Amino acid sequence: MIGISTILDKTKGDRWIWLIIILLSMISIITVYSATGTIAYNKGIAVERYLLYKHVIFVMLGIAMIYFAHLLDYKYYAGISKILMIITVPLLFYTLIFGSHINDASRWVKIPVIGLTFQTSDLAKLALITFLARMLTKKQENIKDVKSSFIPIISSVCAVTVLIAIANMSTAMMLFGVSILLLIIGRISIKQIAIVSIAGGALLAAVLLIGPRGETYRSRIKTFLHPELVDSDKSYQSDQSKIALATGGVFGKGPGNSTQRNFLPHPYSDFIFAIIVEEYGSIGALTMVVLYLVLLYRCIRIVTQSPKAFGALLAAGLSFSLTIQAFANMAVAVGLGPVTGVPLPLVSMGGTSILFTSIAFGIILSVSKDVEEKRNDKKVIVGEIPAMA
Repeated sequence: MIGISTILDKTKGDRWIWLIIILLSMISIITVYSATGTIAYNKGIAVERYLLYKHVIFVMLGIAMIYFAHLLDYKYYAGISKILMIITVPLLFYTLIFGSHINDASRWVKIPVIGLTFQTSDLAKLALITFLARMLTKKQENIKDVKSSFIPIISSVCAVTVLIAIANMSTAMMLFGVSILLLIIGRISIKQIAIVSIAGGALLAAVLLIGPRGETYRSRIKTFLHPELVDSDKSYQSDQSKIALATGGVFGKGPGNSTQRNFLPHPYSDFIFAIIVEEYGSIGALTMVVLYLVLLYRCIRIVTQSPKAFGALLAAGLSFSLTIQAFANMAVAVGLGPVTGVPLPLVSMGGTSILFTSIAFGIILSVSKDVEEKRNDKKVIVGEIPAMA
């Protein structure tokens, strides 16, 4: 059997990030297998095998996409970002009108022929972050200019986040926050950032108040702030998640011994962190937190060492997006935020969402690979000076 060290020897880029990817993938397979036990019990053992095989296939495809994405020079993603943005905005419109209507929200589009569905917001996140990194890099010489720099940037941020917010407010808010962080790193003036924040905040507030899912959003906020004033049905998900956390203890109940998977809606996706805590206890929870914190730390190192602005902005935006999403998912599970449909990156079962997350990891590793190559080239040049003398 090929060991982890052997696999890492065949890859390029930050080894710690590769290790985190492998560990998260292993945790994902084990936990998803356990969390889908109830579905398998209700529908038969064949379903258990089908769900496990399907998830393993997507995890393996995700790792393959990370590998191939990290081999491509990250500079090519600047051109790809333009194509993605051209596709994204019409696709978001199409999703709202013709998308699959699941859980009172039109977030999914069905892929012809193969029949799989995917959330267009996953593509939109990747498109907007890469596009912003490109625009901020391209406009550095006249970054303060309102007409040529500010308007195109604010237009792209507001258009994408609002279109996502109509069906998925939590993803839109996180993406908007990541965009603001990128604008700060990209040297946009404080005044312009304030204008973007006010404009974006006003648009998101309008969606919250008068949007088609406004009532759902307001109900979730009310349930989070005042659970004692709402029906128990509305707080059912968070209540069951808290039970899972409370019964996990320090060491947990052990792999496959979760009981709350029988009661939690979507224990294999939205609330998979609750299952991890129930089965592996506080140690399992701490492990997950440390993995994502180490991921953020390694990505920040890549950002600070990247010789090119585009690489630094690209790695920063994607890493912020992944870690903010991870901690948002965990916060919901422990009751620190209203219920959302945000998956735990590279852990939750989610087919195409795993693939889009994998592409983001691959792009980060592509930047890391470039940083390592530049550093190695510098060492070679420095090492040749004495010989030449």
